Amino acid sequence: DDFCRKQSYWLDHYAAFSALRMQYGTPWTQWPAPHRTNLTRAVRYAQTHLAEHWEAARFRQYIFEAQWQRLRAQCRTRDVHIIGDMPIYVAHDSADVWAAQDQFRLDASGAPTVVGGVPPDFFSTTGQRWGNPLYRWDEMERRGFSWWKLRLKRALSLFDVIRLDHFRGFAGYWEIPASEETAVRGRWVPGPGTRLFNHLARIKHPLPFIAEDLGIITDDVRALMHQFALPGMAVLQFAFDSSDSNPYLPHNYQQNLVAYTGTHDNDTMVGWLKAAPESERAFASRYLELAKGAVHWQSVRTLMASKANLVVTPVQDVLGLGTEARMNTPGTVGANWHWRMRPHDLDALVGEAGMHLKALTRQHGRANAAPDDR
Repeated sequence: DDFCRKQSYWLDHYAAFSALRMQYGTPWTQWPAPHRTNLTRAVRYAQTHLAEHWEAARFRQYIFEAQWQRLRAQCRTRDVHIIGDMPIYVAHDSADVWAAQDQFRLDASGAPTVVGGVPPDFFSTTGQRWGNPLYRWDEMERRGFSWWKLRLKRALSLFDVIRLDHFRGFAGYWEIPASEETAVRGRWVPGPGTRLFNHLARIKHPLPFIAEDLGIITDDVRALMHQFALPGMAVLQFAFDSSDSNPYLPHNYQQNLVAYTGTHDNDTMVGWLKAAPESERAFASRYLELAKGAVHWQSVRTLMASKANLVVTPVQDVLGLGTEARMNTPGTVGANWHWRMRPHDLDALVGEAGMHLKALTRQHGRANAAPDDR
């Protein structure tokens, strides 16, 4: 009961949405009008007529909260911090949109009029049409960005640091007409920028964000990051396609940066090297001094020796796995997000691979002093 009272600002709408979604079996835009547009009536109906589903949805969230907070407590005793991920957009068929329809770009039936994505880029010649509804930033600002403040409040109850996915969309975003099947026909529209982050800074200062700033980044995005001292990202796999001035090469890093061998959107280091063009393989071999060791360990070693304040190594690269362990291929559907560690992978992490990672971490001054040898 205490949990439900404290979390009611999001939990009630979520539980009602879950119960109604189960009853009707269709997206919320196809529900009867009273439940599609009248939130007060819809919540009351779920509480009284769908009480079992309503309570089950709340109970599952309570169980998750209890287990997660126990995990966080254990992490704190070991000085482990958790980085969460906050996508810039939310799904259309979700409690987030259903409960705040007037703050999204929707038509009278609730369908998006414009959707999010990115134009053609390195990953896709037709861009990426994500299909998420876009925000009515003017309406959100009129309300003091309360929707975003509550979203940040909830995220901070779960994580210590938050990676803002597609950060450049806060400065300017790619707007695609919902009728378009690809992201080619779109336009750039100014985002809320400083106005939003000034409001969020009232919740937590300094802002606990990592800006996902990969891809083509314009001066307005850099200025926004600089104004709020937000660290950006550097992915090592993007470093070897040009000259020594490539910003993703570790010798060009600045301190306020999070360096990755690769992210969930990249191949593993072993898989990347195998498939890379010959010129990139040759450059990487020289730069990483691959004659001295395997590509995944030489990559981790090089990043840890850089100025970057934080180094993130996917577990696939700690284990030295190939393309079979790739997590996601952007712009594709299917065969993604299926990889999981197996029991013997965990054995390696507490064995030879883990010991090697610990040694590199300590060697480069990236480990806090510990009273034991954990």
